[in-house]
Amino acid sequence: MTNSAFDRRTFFRGGLAATCGAAAAGLGGHFLSAIGQERAQPSTVHDDIRRALNRAELSMQFKGGTAEECRTWQVRFRKKLSQLMGDSTPPAEWKAKLESRIKLGDHTRYEFLLESDGVASLPVYLLVPIGMAPMQRVPGVVCVHGHGDYGHHTIVGRTDLEGVEESIRKANYDYGLQFVRRGYVVAAPCLVPFGRRVERDKYGSDACAVTLVRMQALGKLPITENLRDIRWAIDLLQSRAEVHADRIGCAGLSYGGRMTMAAAAMDDRIKVAAVSGALNLMQERMAGRYSCGGQVIPGLLKYGDYSEIGSLIAPRPCVWEVGSQDGLVIPKWDDIFRDRLRRVYSALGSTDRLHFDHFEGGHRWNGQVAFPLFHLVLRS
Repeated sequence: MTNSAFDRRTFFRGGLAATCGAAAAGLGGHFLSAIGQERAQPSTVHDDIRRALNRAELSMQFKGGTAEECRTWQVRFRKKLSQLMGDSTPPAEWKAKLESRIKLGDHTRYEFLLESDGVASLPVYLLVPIGMAPMQRVPGVVCVHGHGDYGHHTIVGRTDLEGVEESIRKANYDYGLQFVRRGYVVAAPCLVPFGRRVERDKYGSDACAVTLVRMQALGKLPITENLRDIRWAIDLLQSRAEVHADRIGCAGLSYGGRMTMAAAAMDDRIKVAAVSGALNLMQERMAGRYSCGGQVIPGLLKYGDYSEIGSLIAPRPCVWEVGSQDGLVIPKWDDIFRDRLRRVYSALGSTDRLHFDHFEGGHRWNGQVAFPLFHLVLRS
């Protein structure tokens, strides 16, 4: 039995060697020559994506020139955007659980947790000016935070929390506090995956990308969940006796600017918007190794870009803030963005409602054009 096994092994080794030898002989010198050459390198996924981005279709860009053509385009593109993002409607029935209330020098700061069955709870600050007359109503503003460890705490000026004061100093980040001191009721929601809504130490340095991957497994998108929550914050404002329900604005920096853009595009309750530090395009962003999952809309570049989303705000007033030293807004691409916005506003005969605030500084909130514009639209 041992000899038989040996014979079989010997046979297979010999047969295999003979077969390989014959194949090599059949190929002759070509086979050996190919091995000696340097192996060809395949393209990398980075190169493949960049080439695909350069060929992005953007098939639903507005190319018309009349108001009727533009309104028709807006209806079609908004419908397509809704299909891509999914439902962002806030819950019809909900309750606001009061977590804290503190009376400060010029305003009262409430901390609520909005709750509804089947929907993730939403932490939101509400700032109400002190000194309002009985039955007085004032406009409301949703102030949206961007990236960072502190979520909505920076927006309302929570300098009592460690690290928040420095974050505010760097980006003039407490614009919610600045709005309430100008007489507005302010809602500042906490978005995912930031602030109270993320276990930062368990997500590493890129909570946005990880959250996108995990939500995609459920058929969800962070940008859509956050859009729903901003719209929910509008519901909160409109439920308050202190607020003019039909006088609502929205403002945000960086990712907050992106979400302000999306919210104003999809919810016409927003009468005026300020988009700060977000005059850039997905086509340009994705050309680098970009991983902000909170801004990703799968399939968008088949039909349009952030510029087309921003164009859905027209003809309502909007200011786009850009700092002269903002490294996140890339020359050439920001000009493309502006030109697309101008085309839509021009077609609707409303170029006087499109504003660009170019200021000296970096990636920060400015407000020099935004505050007077909000006053004109919401308080006049």
